[in-house]
Amino acid sequence: MEKSVLLIINPKSGTVRIKTDLFSVTKLFSDSGYKVRTYFTKCRGDAVKFCEGLSEDIDAVVCCGGDGTLNETITGLVNNQKKYKLGYLPSGTLNEWSSGLGIDRNLIKAAKTVIDGNTEKLDIGKFGDKYFAYTASFGAFTDASYSTNQDTKNILGQAAYFFEGIKSLGNIKPVRLKVTADGETFEGEYIFGAVSNSLSLGGVLKFDSSLVKLNDGLFEVLLVKNPKDIIELSDIIDGLLKKDFLRPGISFLHAKSVTVTSESPVNWTLDGEHALSENTVFIENLNKAIDFYIPKKE
Repeated sequence: MEKSVLLIINPKSGTVRIKTDLFSVTKLFSDSGYKVRTYFTKCRGDAVKFCEGLSEDIDAVVCCGGDGTLNETITGLVNNQKKYKLGYLPSGTLNEWSSGLGIDRNLIKAAKTVIDGNTEKLDIGKFGDKYFAYTASFGAFTDASYSTNQDTKNILGQAAYFFEGIKSLGNIKPVRLKVTADGETFEGEYIFGAVSNSLSLGGVLKFDSSLVKLNDGLFEVLLVKNPKDIIELSDIIDGLLKKDFLRPGISFLHAKSVTVTSESPVNWTLDGEHALSENTVFIENLNKAIDFYIPKKE
């Protein structure tokens, strides 16, 4: 029986490699016995609406784009009543989640991951009424993902985020927050915070693989307090780079749910896309919420 695959393509994403590889990708699926259908997104939010409206039987929905397109596709599929299996051809700038899953940046190899048919149920984060695949973060460097224009991202790649982040360092304002994670409470002024389900943040901060499981129902929560002086800031940065989260000013823990309360709305980033929170936001781990195609384990 012929299988079917739906390619959801963002033609403006990242290095736009999908434009040059689209023929090879569709031919590969066709030669492997798939009936191929394509949909090109037209604007921000389009993938959400399109995926929410899917009703036909499809063996695999495959997102072709960057982290933002993947976020929209996941949001639409989670809101959909039917349960579709999701594949990913990473053609964005960072592709955070796919890196942690071992999905190849070569689009032909990534397509073969779908064809091989190995899926795993993975956790998804719910942020108020929105969703995220790998991170919800605020503070230092997080603005860079949505303030950097797409042309700059396409030319400089990951370095674009770094340069934009450096530019914003002088404008960082600590945020007074109360954070409750599975009953444990943290309170104070913070310059950075992340609730994540990923092996890395921003392509710079890495977690040890032994600390992160993508389907255990738990987030990794990282909070960085406002340093008193440059010496304390230096120690914090050194701790983050060396994965030493026991340094003063750094809090790291695992939690199923997180509630963040602030005196005023906070600018967050969900998978690289801007989101403005209410004064109180509830972040929940949806355990094994989506079937995702991943490479077969050796």
